[in-house]
Amino acid sequence: MARDGKLGFFSVTAIGVGGMVGGGIFAVLGLAVKLAHGATPIAFAVGGVIALMTGFSYARLSVRYPSRGGTVVFLDRVFGVDLITASLNSLLWASYVVMLALYAFAFGSYGSTFAGGEHTLVLHLLITLGIVAPTALNMLDAELIGWVETYIVAVKITVLVGFVAIGATGVDSARLAPATWSPLSQIVAGGMIIFVAFEGFELIANSAEDARDATIVPRALYASIGGVLLLYIAISAVAVGSLPVPKIVEAEEYALAAAAQPVLGHAGFVAISVAALLSTLSAINATLYGAARLSYTIAREGELPSVLEHNVGHKPLEGLLITSVLAVALANLGDLSSISTMGSAGFLLIFATVNAANARRSDEKTAARIVSAIACLGCAGALTALLVYAADEAPSSLWLLAVLLGVPVMVEVIFRAAGRDRLKMW
Repeated sequence: MARDGKLGFFSVTAIGVGGMVGGGIFAVLGLAVKLAHGATPIAFAVGGVIALMTGFSYARLSVRYPSRGGTVVFLDRVFGVDLITASLNSLLWASYVVMLALYAFAFGSYGSTFAGGEHTLVLHLLITLGIVAPTALNMLDAELIGWVETYIVAVKITVLVGFVAIGATGVDSARLAPATWSPLSQIVAGGMIIFVAFEGFELIANSAEDARDATIVPRALYASIGGVLLLYIAISAVAVGSLPVPKIVEAEEYALAAAAQPVLGHAGFVAISVAALLSTLSAINATLYGAARLSYTIAREGELPSVLEHNVGHKPLEGLLITSVLAVALANLGDLSSISTMGSAGFLLIFATVNAANARRSDEKTAARIVSAIACLGCAGALTALLVYAADEAPSSLWLLAVLLGVPVMVEVIFRAAGRDRLKMW
C-alpha cells in the first residue's frame, strides 16, 4: 500500500480476488459437480482459461484507457457513444446491483444459520447489514478500502488453502478418474456455466486511477485470475475426492462446507461457513467500490442523469448510495436462483463485448486480436450454456433476465427522448 493514498499491487490484486472468490466457489461448486462429476477440476480450468483471455483484453484496454469507469470507458472509446453502448453500460451497472444482491443474500443465509436457524427477520436484517456496512466503509478513502479488502481476502484465502492442504490427505483419487467423468459436452457446459465464479476480476479496471502506477493493473489482473484459477482447481479436486458426487449435489448450496466435513469434521464445516461469510462480505465491499465509480463515469459520458456526476469529497457518494439502496431492495425481495441467473447472464454479455472491443482496436497486433476474438466466442458460449440450463431448470428466470436486459435499453431510450442527451463524442 502506498503512503500517498494510492493503491499498491497487493491491494489492487485483493480487490480482484475479493470479487471472484466472494460468492463464486461457494455458490457454484455443487452445480459444477452436478454437471461434470469427476471432471469438475477440468470444468473450472475451462472457465478459468476464458477468464484469463478476457483478463488479457481488460489489461490492454486498462493501459490504453485508464479511468475509474473501466468497462464503460472501454466500450465508449472503441465503439463510440450511442444507444447500444449506453444500454450496455447501464446493463453493467444493473448487473453490479444484481451481484451485490446475490452476495448479500448469501451473507444473510449463512449468518442466519449461525443465529440459530432460518429466521426470516434475522435473514433480512443480515442481508441489509451486509450491504449497509460495506457502504459506510466505501464512504471513506480508497486506501482504507484496499487495506480492509487485503486483510479480509488474506483470512478467507488462508481458510481455503487450509482446506486444500488438510483435505488433500483424505482424497480418494478413484473419484477423479476418467471413468467418473461426464461426457465432454457436459464438462464444457459445466465450465461455461461456472464461469460466473470468475466474475469480479473486472473490478480491477475501475481502480486504474487509484493505482500507484500504470503497470499495477495488468499485473494484478493476471495474478488474481491465475491465482484464483489454481485455487478453484485444487478446491474442486479435494471436494470431489473427499465426498461422493450424489452427496455433493444433495448439498448443492453448501457443497464446499459439506465436502470439508468428512476430513475436518464439524469444525471444518464451521470454518468453511465462516470463510463464506467473509467472502461474501469482501465481495460486496469490492463490488460497491467499482459500482460507485461506474455510475459516476456513465453519467460523465452523458448516458445517465447528471446528478450521478456529483462527487462529495472526491468520492461518487450519490452513485454509491443509489447502488446500495437498489441492491438492498432486490436482495430482500428476490430469490437466490433468479438473482444468480440475472447477474451471470449480464456479465457474460458484457465480457463478450469487451473482448470484441479489444479485438476491434486498430492498433492491436493480429495475435492479440485472435486471443480476444476467441475469448469473445467463449463468453458467448458460456452465456448460451447458461440460458439453456436456465430454460431447462428454471424457465421463470428467463422472464427476469428479459427484464434485466430490457430495462437498460428503455432507460436510455427515455433518457434521450426527454432531451437530456449530453453525449460526449470521442
